[in-house]
Amino acid sequence: MKFEEVYYRAVEHKGGVNELSLLLADTIIPEPVADLDESRFLAEMTRCVFQAGFVWRVINQKWPGFEEVFHGFDVNEILALLPEDWDEIRQDARIVRNGLKISSVRANAQFIEDIALETGSFAQFIADWPTTDLIGLLDLLKKRGSRLGGNSGQRFLRNVGKDSFYLSKDVIRCLQNSGLNIKDNPTSKRDLTAIQDTFNGWHEESKLSYTHMSKIAAYSISS
Repeated sequence: MKFEEVYYRAVEHKGGVNELSLLLADTIIPEPVADLDESRFLAEMTRCVFQAGFVWRVINQKWPGFEEVFHGFDVNEILALLPEDWDEIRQDARIVRNGLKISSVRANAQFIEDIALETGSFAQFIADWPTTDLIGLLDLLKKRGSRLGGNSGQRFLRNVGKDSFYLSKDVIRCLQNSGLNIKDNPTSKRDLTAIQDTFNGWHEESKLSYTHMSKIAAYSISS
C-alpha cells in the first residue's frame, strides 16, 4: 500500500486535511538532539524505564523528586555514587522504589559515558544515526542500555526529539493492513526489517519525517 492511501485514511478519520495537520508536530530535525545535555538523555531513559508497566501519571507527579534524588541526572555524579548512596536511594520515598529500575539509572549513565568516550558525543551519536536504520539504533539501546528494549527504547527516542517511528498498536495494525505479514508484537529481525523497509519506502514516496509518518499511520486507524 502506498503512503498516500494511509494519509487519506487519516484525513478521513480526523475530519479533514487541516484537522490532521493540527495534530502533527513540527518536523523533527537532528540539530536540537545534538545540542541536548547528557543529563537529559539519562533523564528520559529513566522516565521511560520507570513508566514501563506502571501508571505514567504517578511517575510524572513524582518527577521533581526523581530529579532531586538522582542529582539532576548528571552522568558524572551518578557514576561517582558509592554503594551506600545507592542503598539510600532505594529507600527514598521521593521516587518509586523499584530496585531493578533504580539500578538501571547507573547502568544507563555508564552506557551514555561509554558511547561518549567511543564517539566523542552521545548527543551527536544519537542525532547522526540514520533514520533508514532505526531498528539498528533500537537494537543498540536494547543490548547496551538497561531496560531500553521494546517500547521503552522507542519512546526514549521520541522523547528526546529523534526523528523516529513508534510502533503503537494502531501503527502495527496500519502496517498489517498495508500488506505487511508481521506479528502483533513484532520483535523478530524479519518483522523489524520489514517495518523499517516499509517506512523507508513511505519516506521516499512522501518525503515526510518518520515521526509524521508514524503518527499519520496511527491516525489512519484510530478515530
